[in-house]
Amino acid sequence: MQAKHQRLILGIIALAAVIAAGFLALVAFKKQAAYFFTPTDAVKAHLPVNRNIRLGGMVERGSLIREKDGVTIHFRVTDGYQKIAVSYRGIVPDLFREGSGVVADGHFDPSGSFTAETILAKHDERYMPPVTQQQAAATQTTLQEK
Repeated sequence: MQAKHQRLILGIIALAAVIAAGFLALVAFKKQAAYFFTPTDAVKAHLPVNRNIRLGGMVERGSLIREKDGVTIHFRVTDGYQKIAVSYRGIVPDLFREGSGVVADGHFDPSGSFTAETILAKHDERYMPPVTQQQAAATQTTLQEK
């Protein structure tokens, strides 16, 4: 076989290997991808059970219930139109509270409620850590006294 044909065959094999690796990566990524939905989008989409998604919205005021075990919570996420019940077992972020923004990674159960595996608390651009907020208040008080 001529060297020219050997190089051509090796090039075709290398190209096929790269295409196969890319295809496998896309398949693996699709299984791990978690698409973002608001409660309204999630209700409209009729999502299948056990499909990983991200559910985002606001924690409805008055809906937060903490279990006696100290790590399990139940609450509702709303976007102002729809509400979805969420349960989570784990330690929540410091910014997590009623009326605040939240993104929950997880899946829907056969009962229709959402089981979160990860909770991310969102804050607005005016967020200030509690320590900084206390220092700012102390500085403001000092300035007013002068």
